[in-house]
Amino acid sequence: MSTNTYRKVRTRPRRSDKSPQVLRYIQDVGQIGAATLLAVTMLGSSVIAGGLVGLAVSFRNLPDVRVLRNYSPSETSYVYDVKGTLLDSIHDEANREVVDFNDISPNLKRAVLAIEDSYYYSHSGINPSGIGRAALANFGAGSTVQGGSTVTMQLVKNLFLSPERTLSRKLVEVVLAMRIEQIFKKDEIFELYLNQVYWGHNTYGAQTAAQSYFGKSVKDLTLAEAAMMAGLIQAPESYSPFVDYDIAKQRQRIVLQRMRELNWITAEAQAAAKAQPIALGKITSFRSSQAPYVTDAVLTELTEQFGAEAMAKGGMRIQTTIDLGMQKIAEDTVADSYYRFFGGGAYADQIALVAIDPRTHFVKALVGGVDHKSSQFNRAVQSRRQPGSAFKPFVYYAAFASGKYGPDSIIDDSPVTYPDGYNYYTPKNYDSSFMGSIPLRKALETSRNIPAVKLGQSVGINRVVEIARTIGIKSPIDPVISLPLGAVDLTPLELAGAYATFANYGWHSDPTLIMQVTDSSGNVILDNTPKPQLVLDSWASAALTDVLQGVISHGTATNAQIGRPAAGKTGTTDSQRDVWFVGYVPQLATAVWVGNDDYRPLGRGATGGGYAAPVWQSFMMQALRDEPVENFRPPSEFVRP
Repeated sequence: MSTNTYRKVRTRPRRSDKSPQVLRYIQDVGQIGAATLLAVTMLGSSVIAGGLVGLAVSFRNLPDVRVLRNYSPSETSYVYDVKGTLLDSIHDEANREVVDFNDISPNLKRAVLAIEDSYYYSHSGINPSGIGRAALANFGAGSTVQGGSTVTMQLVKNLFLSPERTLSRKLVEVVLAMRIEQIFKKDEIFELYLNQVYWGHNTYGAQTAAQSYFGKSVKDLTLAEAAMMAGLIQAPESYSPFVDYDIAKQRQRIVLQRMRELNWITAEAQAAAKAQPIALGKITSFRSSQAPYVTDAVLTELTEQFGAEAMAKGGMRIQTTIDLGMQKIAEDTVADSYYRFFGGGAYADQIALVAIDPRTHFVKALVGGVDHKSSQFNRAVQSRRQPGSAFKPFVYYAAFASGKYGPDSIIDDSPVTYPDGYNYYTPKNYDSSFMGSIPLRKALETSRNIPAVKLGQSVGINRVVEIARTIGIKSPIDPVISLPLGAVDLTPLELAGAYATFANYGWHSDPTLIMQVTDSSGNVILDNTPKPQLVLDSWASAALTDVLQGVISHGTATNAQIGRPAAGKTGTTDSQRDVWFVGYVPQLATAVWVGNDDYRPLGRGATGGGYAAPVWQSFMMQALRDEPVENFRPPSEFVRP
């Protein structure tokens, strides 16, 4: 039986549920006199075997061990970055990774059998003479040097029975062990056992134990390491080298001595194993995520799709789109900016940052706050805040795509009033001044409000909403007159994804943190290979990018200059509660939000150019350090609508 065939159900070894059928059976058996049971167990092995088989036939409430053909222990799920670096592991109380029998070190197989069941391959599930020999050996040594139960009996106990120590339960254990031996091959049973057994520190199965104790795969265990691991099984928490290294070494010597007595190793191998220095690893069951805001978002998305149990017990392998190196730059930039620019919260208590590759719409870095330990709320994906003027590019794109406007078209920056239901709406510029007739280019570079509102009315607010939906904005949007000025609540992830589409000349994929998910058998269950579609007009997108470069070079975001072509837009709400900068180069689009969770104003004069643009600049200069400088394609390379 291959490992893959039993990865469908889960259980918790050493904490097995009490099967109702087994309980009823135990109650039946419990009615038999203790003296009679004791007498039966004292008979010769052949008599015992025949008698127990007869009992197994007569008692019909025993569990059907054939369910093991479709059995799978619960397994840990792992989250990796785009390059395969482990970010986090997710599991319930059983931290386990299942491996095939052939991928387990022969050293460990021999060591476990030597101390737990040295006659495993010659008995049929029970070994009365072996139990007697183990009792005598343990008595003579003054400690447990040999196991009494066979490997098969231990497996039965872990999978089907309660931990209580009664004669009736022991009888059930024996009967089920014999039944398993009739149905499964020895290697199949041993494989189940090695993947099921508890090794301490919330670690189950040989592979996870080897990774925890020695920082290596179970297939690579040396004789010395295998002997130490085998010695832990009888009392893993007490014998753990993490708890008491001297006791663990003592247990190792006992296992090696038993292997030598069995002639399974030479005297030279025994001596070499005793002398080998042991380099311990780290307990893996309680590690923290290397990118907690990222893994939180990933787990939330996958839990909604596959369910919490599948995440905690299904052995998924989750490859994210995150570049851990860039993620660390983003986290460090946010933390450093918090203290350097905002006095450690005196003006702003939170910053969020999202970086997306425009070519794939893969999220490369995501930071949901200044410090995950103090606040797990993920502002990058959960917090919707008004973008202010960072929403204006949606309106300007709509104008360019309409065919009626170009970057040098003239618009009148002068007072205007619109009827708004029973009231009137009069937009104002940030500085309350007017520039008169100006090109659209200058209106966006200097972030004039009145031209943006006039453009919105010209192209139609519903058209602006339609464009926002087309490039990934899923938050509620009301088609109000003030929408061009950012009268909508959006997440940093949404804005970064939308700007990434502008950066890629209208080619769009849904932004994602997850590249691929496989199950424990390697079957792909989620594949987010980019499938870009051209959803915007390329000329209009290139024209918008051309104008947005002026915002950085000589407009409201000169603090975002990074020494290479870049485009972007500042955003500031009227009350200074939210400030933004969202910008991009051909390889990376990044949104930065700065604000307070309680919506407290940042202070008079706070702007996206003064507060958010420097954070963006700091991150982009580090993130792009090894990236070649690329120029944007000019609008002239595309056909104008």
